[in-house]
Amino acid sequence: MKMDLNFLNNKQENKKGKKKDAEPNFTGNIFGAVMIFMLITGLYLVISSSSKEIPEIPISDLAKSVSSGEVKSIAVEADKLNIAYKNGDVKKSKKEIESSLSQTLYNYGVKAEAVQAVEVKIKSDNGVLFWLGNILPFALPVIFVIFFFWYMSRQVKGSGMQAFTFGQSKARITDPNDQNSKVTFKDVAGNKEAKQELLEIVDFLKAPKKFLDIGARIPKGVILTGSPGTGKTLLARAVAGEAGVPFFHLSGSEFVEMFVGVGASRVRDLFKMAKKSAPAIIFVDEIDAIGRTRGGGFGGGNDEREQTLNQILVEMDGFEPNDKVIVMAATNRPDVLDPALIRPGRFDRKVILDLPDRADREEILKIHSLKKPLAEDINLKLIAERTPGFSGADLFSLMNESAILAARENRKKVFQFDLIRSIEKVMMGPERKSHLLTKKEKEITAYHEAGHALVASVLPYADPVHKVSIVARGRAGGYTMKLPLEERKLQSKKEFIDDIAMSLGGYVAEKMIFGDITTGPSSDLQVATNLARAMVTRWGMSDVIGPVALSSDGGKSQWNDPVEKEYSEDIAMKIDSEVSRIINDGLKSAEKVLTENKKALKAIADKLIEVETLEQEDYEKIIIANGILPKKLEV
Repeated sequence: MKMDLNFLNNKQENKKGKKKDAEPNFTGNIFGAVMIFMLITGLYLVISSSSKEIPEIPISDLAKSVSSGEVKSIAVEADKLNIAYKNGDVKKSKKEIESSLSQTLYNYGVKAEAVQAVEVKIKSDNGVLFWLGNILPFALPVIFVIFFFWYMSRQVKGSGMQAFTFGQSKARITDPNDQNSKVTFKDVAGNKEAKQELLEIVDFLKAPKKFLDIGARIPKGVILTGSPGTGKTLLARAVAGEAGVPFFHLSGSEFVEMFVGVGASRVRDLFKMAKKSAPAIIFVDEIDAIGRTRGGGFGGGNDEREQTLNQILVEMDGFEPNDKVIVMAATNRPDVLDPALIRPGRFDRKVILDLPDRADREEILKIHSLKKPLAEDINLKLIAERTPGFSGADLFSLMNESAILAARENRKKVFQFDLIRSIEKVMMGPERKSHLLTKKEKEITAYHEAGHALVASVLPYADPVHKVSIVARGRAGGYTMKLPLEERKLQSKKEFIDDIAMSLGGYVAEKMIFGDITTGPSSDLQVATNLARAMVTRWGMSDVIGPVALSSDGGKSQWNDPVEKEYSEDIAMKIDSEVSRIINDGLKSAEKVLTENKKALKAIADKLIEVETLEQEDYEKIIIANGILPKKLEV
């Protein structure tokens, strides 16, 4: 499946924001502790200083006040007297401990009637509040100081403990008894050959004796390779789920830290944990982060990545036949892995996961639609036919986007129309209906897309057009979607040549109709140029250069630097000349088609200006009316 992306804007958006360190540093902890201590101390001083000073009077003055009837109540606490006057004043005094209050007042000449008129309260001096009131003023400062030093020592201890656990493995463990996170082969559609290969691993983990009895050596490692989104991680989890064993999983980048030796220590700890839990599976995702070819000359003798890789090699060699620990790894760059890592004896099995074919895509869609309420018009077979090149992750995103679209429109079920719209959203992004074009821009875009579609419909080896639209989607101002009549693994030179001509159809249409060109075909020119160069340098499709491969699929070294050219400047000039010739031939082919079918070009463009989007049925009516027969599958 191919499509045309017209860029009306070539501005790039700058990425904003950087991740901030989520963990507070040690200096911040000290500052916080000091501020808390100062705040508590200040509050204590304010509270303690705000207490009102109570005047103390001699016992003789108290006797006079009682005799004159000015006293309301007296609270006795041992030798202390808290006096409340009828006018609201509060004073304090002291008496002798040996004598009672009434005796003391009698000695000062106070009559018994006057004493009886005063409310006397006797407070015990052995209560909890009494002791707290006496102790807290002295104990609180000491408590604050102790708390401060405890808080500071806790922070230091935490930092020290992090240093001690730095070399421990960060692997996450999936319990085989956890039904919520358990995955089996029933949850993985497609990849029949890969699942058949991995069934032997499951059999070994369940019953290793039958393999050992016949003298078969147990595979130590399985490496899963394939395009992104093909289900490598899901398949590894399914193996653990089928076998019912613990699953230790982590990413290759989690081994490596800035300190030398940490990665190797984590590898040792990981394998130690797995051996204790045997039978078990260790899964390392994106193993190319640490498994790249050694000897690049970067990092010197203490390169942390190389030390981590060396430790993995040693641990895998150290396995005994009865260890019952399988190491699984996944990568989409098997070409950069160190030969010592993927040799027999370490990773004995190499399982390749391909993109799903039509039947597999239908099965994957069925799995992802199990928990979604589908309407009666749903046809997953049609959706599978319209999604060639989609990975399992793409299909999951498609089903999820369709459910989101239905929920956004307040519907309880997912309809076929939601799935159709989701295909384009996953491929190119959401519609940008706010991206309004001027009348002139809309006309240019319509002729541009009509040029692509018409060239694809006329040339014999181009795929048929399924949809043409001038509605902006993602970064594309418009697009032409064409799908093959049937899936194929191989593509011929003639098909590539017609694809290049189709990619240049928009460029030619703009130049032919308006006598000028815009920035719209920028993406088309890039696609056509890259395809032409690949034909010359990778696939031997040039008569001048011949069947010689002058560049690899990677095209870069293990450190992501451009590979030095392995051909002369004379060959480079011939390559450039051949690329230009192929592009020019495509331009001539497109010009011929559009010149001979100018009436059809105008009809398609006018209809696009009117309705903005043409589905396959409406588009084919227009070209049939202009004498062009649509491509059909030959039986």
